[in-house]
Amino acid sequence: MIDWAQVNTLRDDVGQEDFAEIVEIFIDEVEHVIEKLRTVPDLNTLGDDLHFLKGSALNLGFLAFSEQCQLGETNSAAGHADQVDIPAIISAYDASKTKFMSEMPSALTP
Repeated sequence: MIDWAQVNTLRDDVGQEDFAEIVEIFIDEVEHVIEKLRTVPDLNTLGDDLHFLKGSALNLGFLAFSEQCQLGETNSAAGHADQVDIPAIISAYDASKTKFMSEMPSALTP
């Protein structure tokens, strides 16, 4: 669900202090789009929203979430935005975020 090697690489590349800031920014930006999907998803921009979410997810190692976003982005690009499983995408994000936040302190290598 979480690619901890990617998380460790990102943390090593940017440093511990900047890593914490990146995580905070990631959560804030992704939560904004997820809230949009929860309340009033716009099928006209869904592909773009999912592309953004997928890229953000990959940067922070949220594999399951990025896979769900990719599926939705592909459907949107094929003209089937109305068939995107938005609840599955939201669920994958919620589960990934919970796992990430609870396991991050012990999963990061010293």
